[in-house]
Amino acid sequence: MGGCIPLRPGVKAAANERSACHRHNPVELGCRRGLVAFRSGPKVLTASLREGATDFVNIVPRVAVGVIGSGFIAAVIPQEIVTGWLGPNSGWPGVGAAVIAGAATPGGPVVGFSIAAVALKAGGGPPQVLAYVIAWALFAFQRLLLWEIPFMPARFVWFRAAVTPPFPFLAAAIAMVIGRP
Repeated sequence: MGGCIPLRPGVKAAANERSACHRHNPVELGCRRGLVAFRSGPKVLTASLREGATDFVNIVPRVAVGVIGSGFIAAVIPQEIVTGWLGPNSGWPGVGAAVIAGAATPGGPVVGFSIAAVALKAGGGPPQVLAYVIAWALFAFQRLLLWEIPFMPARFVWFRAAVTPPFPFLAAAIAMVIGRP
């Protein structure tokens, strides 16, 4: 089993073929969770189906708008601007611009990843786009103001803000060493 945690402790390895590190496909996981909800009773099953359907109805339009919006943005922004600022030949200044843009980008994953996809489609360099995504995920300025400062202890927020700045640059450096994906 090679260090994996068995799903059924106390059962011999031969009988316990699946382990916690075994990869499941999403359909199989959904079926297993549906079976658990079914076995838990009709109220749990009904509540689970209602919650899942509500999440589906709320999330799919957002993803669709983000994907369509990224297509519009890709059509509007001239490729020369993207390749000039975030292109593979922009080097460390491009990484710096990407980190600033990522930190300044408001919104959730539909916005952040859509902009990153647009940058890649328009000729942005993988290290620069990677730096953008990591900076967006770690430093989104509005998230810091609206969520972290009001809800987290100030000492923790400042500590997190002091510790995380190297990560986009480190990721971009690793991407530059590894090369194009």
